[in-house]
Amino acid sequence: MILSQTSRRVANKATRALSTVAAAAIISAPALAQESSSALDVFTKSGGIGILIIVLSVIALAVIIENMVTLKRDKLAPPDLIDEVQALFDEGQYQEAMELCENEPCFFTRIAGAGITKVGHQFEVIEQSITEMGDEESIRLHQKIGWLALISNVAPMMGLLGTVGGMIKAFNAIASSGGQANPAELAVGISEALLTTMLGLSVAIPTTAAFAFLRNRLVKTVIEVGAIVEDLFERFRPNHA
Repeated sequence: MILSQTSRRVANKATRALSTVAAAAIISAPALAQESSSALDVFTKSGGIGILIIVLSVIALAVIIENMVTLKRDKLAPPDLIDEVQALFDEGQYQEAMELCENEPCFFTRIAGAGITKVGHQFEVIEQSITEMGDEESIRLHQKIGWLALISNVAPMMGLLGTVGGMIKAFNAIASSGGQANPAELAVGISEALLTTMLGLSVAIPTTAAFAFLRNRLVKTVIEVGAIVEDLFERFRPNHA
């Protein structure tokens, strides 16, 4: 399916944002490493923990772009699909509406389909079915963006782990030299400590911002779709005018 222009703009913004962070890391890392002349050299000097953080940043970028595209309002509840279901409801063709929901699975149709299966029962039964399915689908969608929260928490802790490892190397150099360590030997451990801290924060900060944005947009969409479904089944409420 061809992405809409809005999807492309959002994905491009996310890509540019994380690219800016990566560029900043590449620019500032040489000063910390003292000898670094390339991004690859910087990443190598950050040690194994630093490389893992970089891999984590790639995963975070992929998750952000995927969620930016798939968690859009028009993807979760396509306006044309809503209009079709409403038209079938107005004509009393509930079986056709059910078949449409089964053939076009999305957040809206799953909730609406749960309500349609209870048509003919008391309104309270229909309402409960809609509520339960809505909660289930909402949890499923929140789990998708939950990976970003995990990454934003793990990245700085990995950076801290690398910092501790780098300082241990520096102190080991002092101990092995009897307190007369060469500054160049100390610089290796200190450089690794600072680089991993910087990389961890460089991943955590934009990932946290992306998580907050996606979570707020998802909550807004869930509320809007819930209101649409509620209005759709309002006709089954007793004494409905």
